[in-house]
Amino acid sequence: METNQILSLTETFEGHAQQTENGVEYWLARDIQHLLGYAKWDNFINVVNKARTACEVTGHRIEDHFADVGKMVELGSGSQREIADIMLTRYACYLVPSNEAVRNTLINRGIRPESLQPAEDVKKVHRRLVSDEKKALKNPDSLEKAEE
Repeated sequence: METNQILSLTETFEGHAQQTENGVEYWLARDIQHLLGYAKWDNFINVVNKARTACEVTGHRIEDHFADVGKMVELGSGSQREIADIMLTRYACYLVPSNEAVRNTLINRGIRPESLQPAEDVKKVHRRLVSDEKKALKNPDSLEKAEE
């Protein structure tokens, strides 16, 4: 990715930041959805749900980083209706696109993500990574041989 493109995306991301009355920084998921290239909310909410699981697996409280909210939108007739949205902290925003990295890790380890329940994706990767780390600590030479 080119430096200019990275700077542009960063500025756009930061431009969508908002603050609560208490000064807590957040982004709305429907804004982030479009920044990440998701056209359909239904597809994006699946990614957000996996990010919630990742948040829980890392020991963070989901409700501290993902808050379900309603948002009023204008309809073509001039009336308004409420739609679901999610307030995301900076940490939650970090987790949302990280699911692609989780998917790649699964594939690299011979696990087909399609065959797992969504909540199991991150947990299984986490268990395998912890297991690999323990093995590497016990026998550092085996790690070097595996890299060859």
